[in-house]
Order: sequence, then structure tokens, then C-alpha cells
Amino acid sequence: MSKLFDYTGNDAFCPGGSIYSNIKDSSLFLSLGRHVDVYFPPRKRSRISAPFVVSGDKFEQKEQVSIDVLPDECLFEILRRLPEGQEKSACACVSKRWLMLLSSIQRDEICSNKTTGFLKRKETLISRNTDESSEAKKKGGDEVTPEAVDLEIESDGYLSRCLEGKKATDVRLAAIAVGTGGHGGLGKLLIRGSNSTCRVTNLGLGAIARGCPSLRVLSLWNVSSIADEGLIEIANGCHQLEKLDLCGCPTISDKALVAIAKNCHNLTALTIESCPRIGNAGLQAVGQFCPNLKSISIKNCPLVGDQGVASLLSSASYALTKVKLHALNITDVSLAVIGHYGKAITDLDLAGLQNVGERGFWVMGSGHGLQKLKSLTVTSCQGVTDMGLESVGKGCPNLKQFCLRKCAFLSDNGLVSLAKVAASLESLQLEECHHITQYGVFGALVSCGGKLKSLALVNCFGIKDTVEGLPLMTPCKSLSSLSIRNCPGFGNASLCMMGKLCPQLQRLDLSGALRITNAGFLPLLESCEASLIKVNLSGCMNLTDNVVSALAKVHGGTLEQLNLDGCQKITDASMFAIAENCALLTDLDVSKTAITDYGIAALASAKQLNVQILSLSGCSLISNQSVPFLRKLGQTLLGLNLQQCNTISSSMVNMLVEQLWRCDILF
Repeated sequence: MSKLFDYTGNDAFCPGGSIYSNIKDSSLFLSLGRHVDVYFPPRKRSRISAPFVVSGDKFEQKEQVSIDVLPDECLFEILRRLPEGQEKSACACVSKRWLMLLSSIQRDEICSNKTTGFLKRKETLISRNTDESSEAKKKGGDEVTPEAVDLEIESDGYLSRCLEGKKATDVRLAAIAVGTGGHGGLGKLLIRGSNSTCRVTNLGLGAIARGCPSLRVLSLWNVSSIADEGLIEIANGCHQLEKLDLCGCPTISDKALVAIAKNCHNLTALTIESCPRIGNAGLQAVGQFCPNLKSISIKNCPLVGDQGVASLLSSASYALTKVKLHALNITDVSLAVIGHYGKAITDLDLAGLQNVGERGFWVMGSGHGLQKLKSLTVTSCQGVTDMGLESVGKGCPNLKQFCLRKCAFLSDNGLVSLAKVAASLESLQLEECHHITQYGVFGALVSCGGKLKSLALVNCFGIKDTVEGLPLMTPCKSLSSLSIRNCPGFGNASLCMMGKLCPQLQRLDLSGALRITNAGFLPLLESCEASLIKVNLSGCMNLTDNVVSALAKVHGGTLEQLNLDGCQKITDASMFAIAENCALLTDLDVSKTAITDYGIAALASAKQLNVQILSLSGCSLISNQSVPFLRKLGQTLLGLNLQQCNTISSSMVNMLVEQLWRCDILF
């Protein structure tokens, strides 16, 4: 139809008037018959008006009539007959009016290809099928009719789109709904934040529901303008939805979640965070209608209580593998349900459950339902006591990873009891558990049964630097990773004891250990029977070059990562030792140390050094003289940090950026 109209208007792509010297050039005409031709210059225009008609020697233009005078109903009838692909996308680019009309077309309102679309393909198929039907008749078979051929192309949902801030508008969602249909279909949509003036509303989400039936993942973050109506349209139009993430959606309630549960039976992952209107009814519907649910995460939803959590967990007991419950008004009842019905749960994360007491954790462990639990994280739960922790350890025989954060009532006795009963425990992390002392840590290492591989202590102020009264202990030869971060009381005596108890260390993190000196670290190196691979000594301000030299000589053949950030006593001598002994080192951080240009030159002159990540941030003694050596190191570098290196001029940094084009340089 568009080739019968001329486009004019204020926003025309080309100004009115002919740009051809001979307007009767035969190449500019589309033949309509023997005596009448339609003048159609091949140039892009925006509005539609009457054509130029030439008959004989007469040339005239008919009265201008814009297609915009057509009401929406007529345009709707035209647009719904368009085939998927370039034709529909091109029409969507004409104006916002056309775009919004296209996005408002329901799937069942689109005229099928069997009646209106793809004429050439249809004629070909009709001709081919006629021949086939004739052959079938000759052979006595069933007749093959054109109606038996499905010409529609189903979308597989391969495309992903993310709208953030000002980009999150209804118009953009409508464009996505119209444009992705002919390119594999929209499979993943993330909307994060919304502009206050042109924000996403139910209208935009409705366009997605109508145009993107292949949608499998939907994430709405901090979108206060979308209410139940928009999500209900998603439920009615996107039955393949598998993952739903609702974060900061204050106007979405149980009504929308019930619609999702009843219509999206393939839902496998659900995240609800800071949604004050979602409560028990929505969770009950999810448990009833979503048998394939594998992951549930609920955080800071004040209307969610025991009734909703218990109903969900008891209904999805054989499929649900990951459960995350944060800052909810649930009690011991919910944990009892988890302990009894959590037969498939492998990952459990509990945080901020202020109404759950010691009895809740004791019952959860005594329920014997968490036989498959492998990872457990508990944060800021007052019910975690020595008795509750021991019960959990007994009731979870396959528990391998345990993280305890801000458990104020946990003591050394509970930690040792856990280590004794949790026979499969491989990783233990304690953060801000201030009643835990070094004696509890040492006791857990001895009692772990030889399977503990990783131990991490973070901000535990109860750890002190004393080992008096400790009996002779059997080493824990299974431990290969030790991390003691920001524990101000941890010093040389405790470190020496750790070295004796953990002779097979391969990964060591002592960041922020201000009391550690050479006297504590050198004995640790002597006790190591295995070879260290990753060492983090950031913030250990009292360590000197002697430690780095010993580390490089003893473990340089296996060392891959070394972090000396903030070790102010480290000088060029350490760089010479690293360059000579650490052939496998790929990641080196010497930020805020006392190295100079000579240290960089030593690294550049190393024959076997293969450093890929180098951080020199805050090294005030490095100057422009290091630039040639950095250029040489750039043959292998993928990342270089020169932030706060004020003695290197900006021109030299810019030159490095140009020459080391494959390296990501921060400055």
C-alpha cells in the first residue's frame, strides 16, 4: 500500500518537491496498466498523501490526503495483517502512534499467514501441495491441503534486553515487543530503576506480554510504577516464564503473584525482595501451582509469615533445592517445616530471623529432612546457640559448607561440637562471631575428622595472641586454605600454632594482620609441607623483604598470586627475589609499597616472569623512568593499575595506553 502514497509533513525525511530533472523518466514509474502509471520516486518519506498520476501527456497531483486521518480502528486492521519481521519493524518506526498500535495487538488478533500473509510463499506452497495432493490421490493416499501446512515461526527466546534508569520507558518496551519477534524472540528482560517522568508502567509491560510469548526470565528492580495489572498480563501472555525477580516493587501484591503461579507452571526460580504487599497468599499459590520450583528467595517482606513459608516448602518438598529467607516475620514453626520437608534442599540461607529462637534451630536439625543439605549460611540469628548448632550438625550429614555471621551466642564449645558431628564439613567461615577464641578454632581443627579443607575467620575480635595451656594436638593435614582477615588480636604466637596444625596450606590470606611480623611468618613458611599457590599479605605493615625473599625461594616455583598491598616496608629487594624465583606468578599487587624504578626494571628483566595483572597503585617512588620497563612487561600484561602514581606524567600514561592496547590500564 505504501508505494501508492507520497509522504509529506513537517518531519519529512526529505523536503517536498522533485529532485529529478526529468520527472517522466520511465524508471520512476510503477506500472498499473496500459494507459496509467503511478509516479513513485525512490526516496524515503514519512507521511502519506495522494500519488502523482500521469495519463498521456497530462501530469497532475491529486488532493493531499494523509493516512493519519484514519482512525486507530482502521490502522489496527491494517497493521494486524502485517507478517512478522522487517515489515512490522519498519512500520513501527513511522511514529509512536503506529508503534503503540502494533504493540497493542494480541497474539490471537494477528491474522495468520494462512489467510493474509506471505503471499508468495503461500502461492508456492499451494502449488507444491496441489501437485503433492494429486500424486497422493493417484496413490490412494490422503489429500494434502494448504491448511495442513503451518507457516508460523515460533520464537525460541534467545534475545536479552536490559533497561536501566532513563532507558526504562513504555516506548522502549513497545519497541522491544515489536522488534524482537522476527529475531528469535525475547527470552530475558531486566528493568532496573525507572525514570520519574517517562517511567515504565503497566502499558509497557503489557506490550511485552502480547509480543513476547517466549519470555523466560523477567527481572523488575525498583520499579514502583508497575502494579498488579502489568504482571497479570505477563502471566496471561508469557506461559514459558521460568524465572521471576521482583525487587523493590511496592505496588505488586499477592494478586499478581497468584496469577503468575496459576499460568506459569514452568516457574523454577522466584525472588521477592522489599515487596511490602506480597504475603502468604501468593506463596501458597506458588507452592500449589508451580511443581517445578527449584529456587526461592524472600527478603524483607513484612507480610510473609509462617503460613506462607510452611505452605510453600511443604508443597514443593521434592523439587526445591535452594531456599533463602532474610528479614522475615517467621518463627520456629518455619524452621521446623524446613527440617521436616526440606528433602531436596541443598543450599539454605537464613538471615535476620529475629523471631526464631534456639528451639527453631534445634528442631530443624532434629527433623532429619535435610539429608541433602550441602551449604548452610546463617547471619544475625539469635537462635544460633551451642545446642542448636550441634543439632544442625547432626541432622545434616552431608553438610560441606557452613558460614556463620554475627552469631553473638555461639561459643567455643558449640564450634568444637559442630566440628565433631559434621563429618562431611569441608569449609567453615566465621564472621563477627566475637565469642569465638583461638582455643575454639584450634579445637575445631583437631576435631574436624580430617575433611576440613578451608577455614576463614573475619572480624572475630575474640581471637587473641596466646597459646598457653594448649595440649599436644594432631595436625589437620586436610586444610589447604586458611584466611584470617581483620582479626586485630591475631599475632605471631597464633600464627606459629596455625603453621604447626596446618602443614598442607596452599592458599593463605592474612590481610589486615597488623600484629604479624617476620618472627611469626617465617616459622609458618618452615612448617609448610605443601607449596603455596596464593598468598595475600595486604595490610601486614610489619613484614619486610626477608619474608618475601624467603617466600619466593621456598614457594616461588608454585606461587601464582601475591598481594603485598600496603606493606610499606617492602622495597626493591623483594622485586629482585620475585623476578628471580617466581616463574609462574601471574597476579602481583605491590600497591602502596616502597618500590622504585629499579624494582620495575628488575621485573622487566626477568627471563621467565609471566605477570598478567600488575598493581602499582599509590607507589609514589615510581617515575617516568619506569615507563620503558612497563612497556616491556606489557607483552604479557592484561591489567595494569597506575592509580595515584602521581610521579608518572599523564603524557607518559597516555603513551602507555596507546602502545599497550591489549592491556586494561587504570590511571
